[in-house]
Amino acid sequence: MSATTKIRPRDRDTIIQALSAGVVPRVGLQHVQVGRARELSALVRDVERVADGGSALRFVIGEYGAGKSFFMSLARLVALEKRLLTVHADLGPDRRLHASAGQARSLYGEAVRNLATRTKPEGGALASVLERFIGELVKASQDTGVPVKRVLEERLGDLREAGGGYDFAAVVEAYWRGSEDGVEELKSNALRWLRGEYSTKTEARQALGVRNIVDDADLYAGLKLIAALARLAGYAGLLVLFDEMVNLYKLQSKQARDQNYEQILAILNDTLQGNTGHLGFVFGGTPEFLTDTRRGLYSYAALQSRLAENSFARDGLVDLSGPVLRLQSLTPEELHILLGNVRNIFAGGEPARHLVPDEALSAFMIHCSEKIGEAYFRTPRNTVKAFCQLLSVIEQNPGADWRALLGGVDVVPDAGDDGAEEAVGEVAAPANNGKASGDDELSSFRL
Repeated sequence: MSATTKIRPRDRDTIIQALSAGVVPRVGLQHVQVGRARELSALVRDVERVADGGSALRFVIGEYGAGKSFFMSLARLVALEKRLLTVHADLGPDRRLHASAGQARSLYGEAVRNLATRTKPEGGALASVLERFIGELVKASQDTGVPVKRVLEERLGDLREAGGGYDFAAVVEAYWRGSEDGVEELKSNALRWLRGEYSTKTEARQALGVRNIVDDADLYAGLKLIAALARLAGYAGLLVLFDEMVNLYKLQSKQARDQNYEQILAILNDTLQGNTGHLGFVFGGTPEFLTDTRRGLYSYAALQSRLAENSFARDGLVDLSGPVLRLQSLTPEELHILLGNVRNIFAGGEPARHLVPDEALSAFMIHCSEKIGEAYFRTPRNTVKAFCQLLSVIEQNPGADWRALLGGVDVVPDAGDDGAEEAVGEVAAPANNGKASGDDELSSFRL
């Protein structure tokens, strides 16, 4: 990032708040991004393949705090720039790929609620996509002289042939009727169905006249239908991003793990065999989620054989052609640039307002190295949090000396979300000089 690029105050505050709170900022990622050019180029190629009518699947693998979620957010922004729709969600105890008690439907619903377009990158774009689809219908009707309803029937023909597509098409048609007749309740009911918010078939039948709802068994089929709708609305396709896949690894039941891994296998086979089009997946997980032969993906023989890494890619050589994309550690030089970017964000992009000089960046890195060794650049989450705290104290206490404060910066290795208590970096404010922003409890920084 150019040091002369000014950052809007609202974006500056949003980025700083996110970094200090330990989450990936929703805006301004370009002001933070550094390194991993090869990995990002590989994902850009995947996105372009999806936009061209192909399919793609990636497992983004990295340690806790290594930058998986940040990297996936960059991939999402790239997809939006390439005119794809994106959906994203984090897996958790109540969200899985396969379940029988509503967890898979919950994951689907969260993903579709986060449906994003280039003009609505924050999510909640499902209604906008449907309105654009209707606009495409009207345009085609005007160009051909064919009534809009007949154009609609023709466009929905392929949807009805897909698995679960008959009811999906009926709900899209219901939304169109609501739009034509000005019945907002019908449009709202259609949106609820498409987001998987109906829990009983009876309720859906009364509201929309359809016999089925999006259920646990429909997650993958539902995402394929959303991808097809994206094409009908004039978009290039759909990119699905599921993070925190390690929650499948944490499932106590082997049967539950295997059922989820079977779902991953089905998606992987469809993708590798070219059975889907205009659809891509990015899964984020930790190394143990992938390689643990007792509980991870490697415990499922069919997945292990498909995800085994190139044996020739060793001694510094990498192969980014396979489904697995391991995030390489940041180099000390790249971390130095990252800290410089954070300093520049605090300054609003104006070098004259830098809170600390260049020598402070090097001194901070030396301090981190002495505290936790190479982990400070291998998993930089806590390093970035501690640096944000340092700058926050200096910003709020103009007379503070960064050299004196540096000794009070506590940086520890990132233990991940499994730790009983996750340690965070803290900076003590000078006595009687106000409260430091670093006093707040921080959550995990999902770079």
